[in-house]
Amino acid sequence: MHYTPKHGSWLDMAEIELSVLSRQCLDRRVPDSETLQAEVYAWQQQRNSEGGKIDWRFTTDDARIKLRRLYPSTQE
Repeated sequence: MHYTPKHGSWLDMAEIELSVLSRQCLDRRVPDSETLQAEVYAWQQQRNSEGGKIDWRFTTDDARIKLRRLYPSTQE
């Protein structure tokens, strides 16, 4: 079982974290897998200690407007 947050999926959060990892840590050539593992581990430790949060801006109301046929209103 995977915890699914109230306002976003765990897959979305994983994709965001991989994007951040790519921009902050993997934006250059890494000579070998040992260096890569050390770099990713150091990045992970720093990222976890900072406690970054995700600001979800696509609300349920926005979804009902944009995806009307997928999110029907219950107040009709």
